Amino acid sequence: MNNKNLLFIVTALCLGLTGGYLLSGTQQEHVRGAINTVTQGDGPCPNGAEPLMWRNPMNPSVTSPTAAKDSMGMDYVPVCADNDSGGRSPAGSVRIDPTVTQDIGVRLSTAVQKNLSRNITTVGRITFDETKLVTLHPKVDGWVDRLFVDKTGESVKQDTMLLSFYSPQLVSTQEEYLLALDNWQQLKDSPYTDIRDGAKRLLDSSLDRLRFFDVAEHQIRELQRTHKVRKNMHIHAPAAGVVTNIGVREGAHVTPQSEMYQIADLSRVWVLADLYEYEISWVKTGDEARLRIQSLPGRDFIGRITYIYPYLDPKTRTNKVRIEFDNADGLLKPDMFGDVTISASSIEPGIFVPRESVLVTGKRAHVFVQSEPGHFEPRTVRTGISADGLIEIMDGVKAGEQVVSSGQFLIDSESSIREAAAKMVEPKKQQSMDMKGMKHD
Repeated sequence: MNNKNLLFIVTALCLGLTGGYLLSGTQQEHVRGAINTVTQGDGPCPNGAEPLMWRNPMNPSVTSPTAAKDSMGMDYVPVCADNDSGGRSPAGSVRIDPTVTQDIGVRLSTAVQKNLSRNITTVGRITFDETKLVTLHPKVDGWVDRLFVDKTGESVKQDTMLLSFYSPQLVSTQEEYLLALDNWQQLKDSPYTDIRDGAKRLLDSSLDRLRFFDVAEHQIRELQRTHKVRKNMHIHAPAAGVVTNIGVREGAHVTPQSEMYQIADLSRVWVLADLYEYEISWVKTGDEARLRIQSLPGRDFIGRITYIYPYLDPKTRTNKVRIEFDNADGLLKPDMFGDVTISASSIEPGIFVPRESVLVTGKRAHVFVQSEPGHFEPRTVRTGISADGLIEIMDGVKAGEQVVSSGQFLIDSESSIREAAAKMVEPKKQQSMDMKGMKHD
């Protein structure tokens, strides 16, 4: 080995030792600087703040007061206090980068002040108009001789002859009337006023008695014309409608307690619909209702609420309402079922937000309000009525404020952790302030 090579090796060795010494000193200086920085409180949170706690990245419900690793070796995530609002933000406030809010599906809706009305959908059952139901009873005892209408479901007109029956009492009443009629014929020209008036009163009272027993007018006229007592008297339909019940047959003995016929006028029908308790306040008499029947597709019937029953069904906890519909064409039949839509005329003014914006936990309800871009704070609210996907906020939110309507469950989870962390840190802060006060003393 010549002198030149030896000199080169020695020079390289010296340079290597010198560089290693300098690099080692620099690294030690960096380490000392990092240690000094940590000692001065330079934490992982913004502005060098220490985290409130450390949270498991895979299970947010697992936390630690110090930095740690989970079972897979992943570092816990620091939970930092939100100090951007000068400490005025309520506990549980959350700050999320705007780009992140889009990634996790956070959507905002504006709390609006408006007048809210609603449509109520329910099921209704068609029944008779009770005011147009007629039940026919005889006024005297007797026996049915012949039925002229002997099938239920038959349509009858007013004064249609229904049956004839024999009654001894009606026979004697006819005889009394004929005697009074003959007496009047003889005394109507009497010069004595009292005699004429007495004969007239007797004739009128016997005629009224026949009418009180529902003797048909055509039979009274025939009695006056022929002066012959009829054995069988007729009973006529007092109103037009459909025969829904026949309570007697030919040869049956009847009394005033016997129901011979029931006739229903179906030109108008009732629909009975059940409403839940929370829907009752929306409706009132006069509100329009629309009825649709599956067996009559494409046909809508329009009616109005005429009565709201003053009691609830104890089993279903529903309130029955009565709706009247015109049925001149006879398409609506009793005991049919149909879908009823009530256009409630009641209008409720207030501040409304989407129903999904409200989170209910136990007996409390709260929403998340965006106080500034990316900053969400929880608000406890008092809710009112709800309809058409909206819910009234009676206290806690003002009109125009932005509330979270989608993704609030993720924000709520983060908010709960921050609120719990704030509650854990608060006693420590108070203890620290007490210690400082003791030192000053």
